[in-house]
Amino acid sequence: MKNAQPSYTLDEAKKKIENYCAYQDRCHKEVANKLREMGMIPRAIDQIIGHLIQENFLNEERFAKSYARGKFNIKKWGKKRIVNELKMRDISKYNITSALKEIDENEYLNTLNLLAEKRLEAIREKNIQKRRKKLADYLLYRGWESHLVYEKITELIK
Repeated sequence: MKNAQPSYTLDEAKKKIENYCAYQDRCHKEVANKLREMGMIPRAIDQIIGHLIQENFLNEERFAKSYARGKFNIKKWGKKRIVNELKMRDISKYNITSALKEIDENEYLNTLNLLAEKRLEAIREKNIQKRRKKLADYLLYRGWESHLVYEKITELIK
């Protein structure tokens, strides 16, 4: 027998989602998905999201900025990966641009340098071309811009 999904009143759902948003910044898409999982109807979802925006529980610009800072500082992602992830969450171009301004350019380049050097030490490949490819693949996967990656590889592997 399948467990029946609990049903929520509008006020119960609001409280639950307020806590969900208070715990961590969320984007509109995550909140709408969570409400759908809770079995809320589209009209209730719109009403609750409106309430969350009005009460400042939901703010896409704040979400985009904290997301960009977090992924850069903690996971060492490059701007391309951050932009793609924000686009997948339906964040507007304006908010994405605003979020990328949170990343200091000098810190960005220093992080790329440290990441590349650390990774290069871990690559045991003797063939120079294969070493370059492995390092490039690693940095590109993490979302670093290709022109920066290739400049760094040229600088590090001679």
